This record gives sequence, structure tokens and C-alpha cells, in this order.
Amino acid sequence: MQNTWVRRNKWIFLAAPLAFAAFIAICGEILMHLWNWLLPALFRWPHIGFWQALGLLVLCRMLFGGFGGHGSDHRGSRRRRQEQWEKMTPEERERFRNSWRGRCGGFGATEGQPKEPA
Repeated sequence: MQNTWVRRNKWIFLAAPLAFAAFIAICGEILMHLWNWLLPALFRWPHIGFWQALGLLVLCRMLFGGFGGHGSDHRGSRRRRQEQWEKMTPEERERFRNSWRGRCGGFGATEGQPKEPA
């Protein structure tokens, strides 16, 4: 059964790596052109080449995007936060809001409410 599948679909073993390489090359090329179009004109930053664009792409994925995101359940974590919020008393909710207002430098504080020192 498995041997038959491999025989019928062996083109996937050739096409998948080529498609992946093409995808990476296209992303690097797009990033390079966007950088060279916007940033030198806006901020007088230098132009970059293709390999620098690929390095920047990898760096940004490592810092901000992660690789793959396997096992992350954003809907589940949102549901858990909602359940925790519902279990709180009104006093606990107000303390929570005030603690976040203090962390944000008073952003969102209502009129007449003193900002908490950091």
C-alpha cells in the first residue's frame, strides 16, 4: 500500500523542495525590493542585497514570528483568560485593571483617577 503511494506520488519528493526553495527566494526578493524602495527614501538607510534580505527575514522570523507555531492554541488561551475573568469578583477585576493602567504609564486612566507610580 505505502509502496504504491510512493510510486504514484514520487513527483512530490522532487517538487516540494523546489517549491520551498522558490518560496524562500521569492520572499527574499520581495523583502529586498520593499526595503530598497522604502527605507533609503524615508530614513536614508543603505540599500541591501538579496542575501542580506534573507538574513533579515530569518532574523525577523526568529525574533517576532517563531518557526511554525506548532502546538499554539490562541483560541484556547483566549478562552482560558475569559474563564479566569468570569471567576473574578468585581473588586479583583478593578484591581487587575488598575494594575495594567499602572504598567502602561497611566494610559487609559479615567478622569480624576490618580496614576500609580511605576
